[in-house]
Amino acid sequence: MNILTFDIEEWFHLLDNASTKTETQWQNFEVRIHKNMERIFKILEATDAKASFFVLGWIAEKYPEVVKEISDRGYEIGSHTTSHQLVYEQNKQSFKTDTERSIKSLEDISGKKVKMFRAPGFSITEKNKWAFEVLYELGIETDSSVFPAGRAHGGLPSYGVAEPTILKYNGVQLKEFPINTYSLLNKPMIFSGGGYFRFFPYKCIKNWTQKSNYVMSYFHPRDFDPDQPMIKDLPVHRRFKSYVGLKKADKKLEKWISDFEFIDIETANNQIDWKTVKTIQL
Repeated sequence: MNILTFDIEEWFHLLDNASTKTETQWQNFEVRIHKNMERIFKILEATDAKASFFVLGWIAEKYPEVVKEISDRGYEIGSHTTSHQLVYEQNKQSFKTDTERSIKSLEDISGKKVKMFRAPGFSITEKNKWAFEVLYELGIETDSSVFPAGRAHGGLPSYGVAEPTILKYNGVQLKEFPINTYSLLNKPMIFSGGGYFRFFPYKCIKNWTQKSNYVMSYFHPRDFDPDQPMIKDLPVHRRFKSYVGLKKADKKLEKWISDFEFIDIETANNQIDWKTVKTIQL
């Protein structure tokens, strides 16, 4: 099962970086979302692929036409919060307010119920699992925020499962589509999205995909924009991860979803017998 998803945000929505943190600062950067969305739509049209889109409420409020086009093209829409902040830097109420605002914006534009969510930077960790309670309270049924390995923004390595599961926490239950991992030298490795996908040679990605029963991809509009400006205050390692492989990323993705069958989360949800999957109690 290979699932195709996109996190819809602007090119400057880089986490954990001083110059790109606040909405006031975002006003200093040029608008590139429309051109980058056209790149994504072109890839999907060329491959006739389905995909799910996790959209920022900020994008919905500022550029409602982007959300409307996603919806009008028949793609599934979920929330990516409003203000693209790390969840573990918020308290429970501020996270709820921000996420509820995004859901309302997306629903008002699309006219469709929002049932999916993904946290910015997969930033639900051991310290803020209360986020799952908030999502349940807001009517979210399907989550894709679990990064079952260590990473800069925390991750949930103790989750222990990189496949669709039932997630239970403090009396609430969600369908969870975590990011997939591939075991290399007995260590979990990520290859299916963002800088990881752009960095690894396609030959490796194809090989790892063939050996995987479950792949959850995640891409951003900026992943296919080789002409985007450089964020000057990024540390060297962040600069490398943010800008490596941009020139060939669109062709690379098009080849990947041509070589393998990809579906959206809704289709995957309908194909899975949820009575037989593993239940993870957090």
